[in-house]
Amino acid sequence: MICCLNPDCPNPLNPDNQKLCQTCSTPLVPLLRNRFRVIRVLSDEGGFGRTYLSEDTDKLNERCVIKQLAPKFQGTWSQNKAVELFAEEAKRLQELGEHPQIPTLLAYFEQDNCLYLVQQFVNGQNLLNELQRRKVYRPGEMQAILLHLLPVVKFIHDRGVIHRDIKPENIIRRHGDGRLSLIDFGSSKQFTARVHKTIGTSIGSHGYSPLEQIRDGKAYPASDLFGLGATCFHLLTGISPFQLWMEYGYGWVTNWRQYLRSPLSTELDYVLDRLLKKDIQQRYQSADEVIRDLTPKQPLALPPASKSFGKLPVTQISSLPVKYTLLKNLVLVSALILLFGIDDSWYQQYRRVQTVLLSELSQHQKIPGGSVANQSPSLTLKNISLAKTLQGHEHLVLSVAISPDSQILASSGDDRLIKVWNLATGKEIATLKSHWQRVNVVAISPDGRTLVSGSDDKTIKIWDLPTGELVRTLRGHSDSIQAIAISPDGATLASASDDQTIKLWNMPTGSLRSTLRGHTSWVRSLAISPDGVSLASGSFDKTIKIWDLNKAVFIGTLGEDGETVTSIAFSPDGLTLASASRERTIKLWNLATKQKTGTLAENGETVTSIAFSPDNTTLVSGGRDTYGGKLPTIKLWNLATGKEMRTLVGHADTVTSVAISPDGQTLVSGSEDNRIMIWRSPQ
Repeated sequence: MICCLNPDCPNPLNPDNQKLCQTCSTPLVPLLRNRFRVIRVLSDEGGFGRTYLSEDTDKLNERCVIKQLAPKFQGTWSQNKAVELFAEEAKRLQELGEHPQIPTLLAYFEQDNCLYLVQQFVNGQNLLNELQRRKVYRPGEMQAILLHLLPVVKFIHDRGVIHRDIKPENIIRRHGDGRLSLIDFGSSKQFTARVHKTIGTSIGSHGYSPLEQIRDGKAYPASDLFGLGATCFHLLTGISPFQLWMEYGYGWVTNWRQYLRSPLSTELDYVLDRLLKKDIQQRYQSADEVIRDLTPKQPLALPPASKSFGKLPVTQISSLPVKYTLLKNLVLVSALILLFGIDDSWYQQYRRVQTVLLSELSQHQKIPGGSVANQSPSLTLKNISLAKTLQGHEHLVLSVAISPDSQILASSGDDRLIKVWNLATGKEIATLKSHWQRVNVVAISPDGRTLVSGSDDKTIKIWDLPTGELVRTLRGHSDSIQAIAISPDGATLASASDDQTIKLWNMPTGSLRSTLRGHTSWVRSLAISPDGVSLASGSFDKTIKIWDLNKAVFIGTLGEDGETVTSIAFSPDGLTLASASRERTIKLWNLATKQKTGTLAENGETVTSIAFSPDNTTLVSGGRDTYGGKLPTIKLWNLATGKEMRTLVGHADTVTSVAISPDGQTLVSGSEDNRIMIWRSPQ
């Protein structure tokens, strides 16, 4: 079917072979801008145009939303204002870039005297429709909604944008994973000094917009927080703030509690009361303040100063001579431990040095006459090419993992399946089914006998890898599981979730050891140091946190100039941590000093996954093009020079996961194009 683009057409759908609309005789446009196929009308925009559900033919017919501006009254104040707001929405979406809870701008153009704004399609239901269907929200659900939305509000405020129209209709709960997205930036405004001082046009929705915005046309971060509070009030009570505003003006916010169906917790009552303050000076001023008051209070146990993070001396590996000296140093360190006693700080230092020396010894034995410090980047990786493409998942491939013996590959995806493959032949061995939502991550234990998976269904599943049998299911997280890490001794399993926590589990028994709290947004990446002492976590709150894995306590935070962290990895020697971000950079951190030692630029690509080569000479990164026009790539970086060595092109969509086999012979990549690619060097 072809959809007529005349905003006044009462029956816009037409058969494919039509040239003119059967209803209004308007010429039909098969593809807008030779790219976008309009499917059907989603909504009318009050005489100014329509919103359409469409397909992007440049992206394998991926669904998108097209907003049309076709005002009837040319040259009027209303038309000029509509054009201004339309352009502002495109500008704001462009400035905000990519965020998983904000529609991404795909295009903005003029065609046939109409303006068109194309953005990502959020497949779901807005909260007003959801309220009408379910009738009531419990206080606990309301607190979860606030904690889900506040990081998005913080994100836009940090970039100088005020939404100015937060209300249930502009919040969509996505089908499938239940995430909340903030939409409709048509009223948004850049937060500048001019906005503060100049009385402007009143924009917003009565009842949801605060006094300073409706009366004076002024917009602040606190103005959006009022809208968030009014939204929560509406969902809790089922009473529209617009109706109350029509009857009482802003008087209703002083006695909002009388409309509640049941009392709130002390914490939520206090937060909602501050969000709804009529006087902006008494209201919350930032999303961070609200998050702080809503987040459960649990003091972080910091280690004593003598055992604090970053006090370990840096071992100068490059000065270590041949293998006999390595063995002598290892024996010497062990003797010192026995001589001075096994104090915690001494023990951790011993484990760190022991791991480094053993790693060096191992590498030295593999490369006669040389040392790791003097190696050139791995020729194995440098010369790799595509060997096989595996197609077995019906939807996106989200994670890949390789067994310690480099024989088995595990993959998971959006189709709720886990697949096990023979890495050498590319043949599928088994398909594991138990999760009822997408499986975000898989990992294989150090002994190669256990497979662990984490899902949007909030569970972790433990599988016997040789037999494919489900051993147990771990429950405890209240949101999607996004990352998993297994300690080198196989005793501890760490899991990270969108519930902002990290949980530590006893791997053999499945019992919960501890819950680590400290992040204020989704925790999307985990890594355990090779010595099994430290756990690193990366979050959308733009921090990397280091934890003592054995004591389950917080140690420190890396960096002050945070970026949204998408992936982290420890180097094989345990001395460096690499972090990737949505801001298109890879950073290298010295774990002894907590200082950044280097940055690898990604030239416009969001980095989604990183991995170190076993010989510690190469870093591999996978990502997606954030500007359009280029294929997603896998990049190989020389860690000695910080320069890009190689770019691998083959995937047609975002590279979600990369893994390097422990023998260093094979690179595996998973992608949103539903494929897994196996890359190998010539034999």
